[in-house]
Amino acid sequence: MLVITGANGTLGSLVVERLLARVPATRIALSVREPEKAQRFAEQGVRVRHGDFEDAAALAHAFEGVTDILIISAAAVGEVALRRHRTAIEAAKAAGAQRILYTSHMGASKDSAFPPMKSHVASEELLTASGVPFVSLRNGFYASTPLRYLGPAIATGKLIAPADGKVSWTTHHDLADAAAIALAEPTKLHGITAPLTSNVAHDLADVARIASEITGKPIERVVVPDEEYERSLVAQGLPPIAVTMTMGLFQAARAGDFAAVSPQLEQLLGRMPQTMRDVIPR
Repeated sequence: MLVITGANGTLGSLVVERLLARVPATRIALSVREPEKAQRFAEQGVRVRHGDFEDAAALAHAFEGVTDILIISAAAVGEVALRRHRTAIEAAKAAGAQRILYTSHMGASKDSAFPPMKSHVASEELLTASGVPFVSLRNGFYASTPLRYLGPAIATGKLIAPADGKVSWTTHHDLADAAAIALAEPTKLHGITAPLTSNVAHDLADVARIASEITGKPIERVVVPDEEYERSLVAQGLPPIAVTMTMGLFQAARAGDFAAVSPQLEQLLGRMPQTMRDVIPR
């Protein structure tokens, strides 16, 4: 049984769709906090059970019969993320998983200014210590992220943000394809992968230029000091953790944490990965 956690999320649901094209629905099981939201998959013959990283007993039931499992990383950082991942890894091992796949990040590092990167490294250490064969999918940074800045920029003609750096923005669709392939074909990937990224890295100035070309609307990249931008986030009412995450992203990008590109994803997909030109709205 191929088990997928977090299958109601953006990435998880795409993985299920891709996997259904590769293996019979009866080989797929979902562990989700809200089973009713996965009804469309249940109707196709996929097993859907309640599972929660905060509930080991629920995971034991959701993981029953598992051979290979995709643990989609929790939407948390620090000790909370590590606790949830430890619970999921231990439950997978106890259920007899022969292989654990985990959605890590290409910028995973103990020294990164972006908090989730430290959580990913710690979780990879848990996987190693578990003794279960594993694949840590070092996914590229989601290409949906810069689109959040483009919306207002297209309207105002100014993309305003702190200084950044090159990022190998990668689409959910490509990463979902990669995860489905890795689940269905166990010989494809082992251990901590090379970065699973687009073949090109862009900074926000590049994104503004590409968006200008696509939309026909001139967009200027405006760099503001970190302190000024942070004050604007606080003024918008963002919670402290969101402010820390946002500022950490820019700091890590400047340090080059997300600039690496690798042919690994292209080789796995058997085609060119999508780029920002493919995702910016026309």
